[in-house]
Amino acid sequence: MEHVIVRTGQNGMPTTVVSRGREWSVGAEPVRWFERINWWETRRRMPKGNSRVDVEVLQVQVRLGSNKSSALTTMILERDGLGGGWRLRESVADAA
Repeated sequence: MEHVIVRTGQNGMPTTVVSRGREWSVGAEPVRWFERINWWETRRRMPKGNSRVDVEVLQVQVRLGSNKSSALTTMILERDGLGGGWRLRESVADAA
């Protein structure tokens, strides 16, 4: 998964996603949820001191640059549990 930069406003909500050097403006209210991860599929045991078995996921609708009339693209972002950053899980251009 590609690492992305998520910039937030003063309220902590995402305002911009930077992916592959391109800046995407958030055009709709993000949707946030948590998913249970199968840590046992990648590790033999749960890491010490890490009792978190959920991963934070954000669904954001973004548009390229600041053009309010450009088409929205839906990005599914997953929180990187190790560094606290975000990774792009999926990106789907909405059909008009």
